[in-house]
Amino acid sequence: MRTNYVLIDYENVQPEVLTALYAEHFKVIVFVGSNQKKVTFEAAEALQRMGNKAEYIKISGNGPNALDFHIAFYIGQIAATDPTAYFHIISKDTGFDPLIQHLKTKKVFAARSRDISEIPIVKVTGIKLPSEKIAAIVSNLQHRGASKPRTVKTLSSTIGAIFLKQLSEQELAGLLKELQTKGYITVTETKVSYNLPSTAL
Repeated sequence: MRTNYVLIDYENVQPEVLTALYAEHFKVIVFVGSNQKKVTFEAAEALQRMGNKAEYIKISGNGPNALDFHIAFYIGQIAATDPTAYFHIISKDTGFDPLIQHLKTKKVFAARSRDISEIPIVKVTGIKLPSEKIAAIVSNLQHRGASKPRTVKTLSSTIGAIFLKQLSEQELAGLLKELQTKGYITVTETKVSYNLPSTAL
């Protein structure tokens, strides 16, 4: 399973609940401003529990984007040694979005969330039942309108992306088969056509 690095802009967001990041595939880095003197007890306790899967970085110097540059540096450094990593920047600062777009052009997986609870893998990790996974896939496809995947290969990639590439090949094949069994998709050789319900499951 790929490692998910959660980079928290603690100047901008002070998450209250970090327990969702206890799973083995998470590593957490909290970036603290040079003038910040305190971290909440709840955050400190949660990070301490994570042991070597969590660390603090107090940035050097001041400036409107000083912390942002530190996060960008560490993403580059980690991506060079762990090319399969997925980066989650926790910040309300939309200034990170151009960086994320650039990272995607370099095949570096990255996203920004305003809170830990909004991290896609935190949401999908809670989905255990196959029926819940099918509902999540159908909902995603419904929102795509006319831009749905038209081949088995691209549909498989889309489903993998919904679950942040955490599914095994066996799980992926099972979900594709279930979509066919329920009549939501029809596969003709390598082509896919759809018969989705008009509203979410």
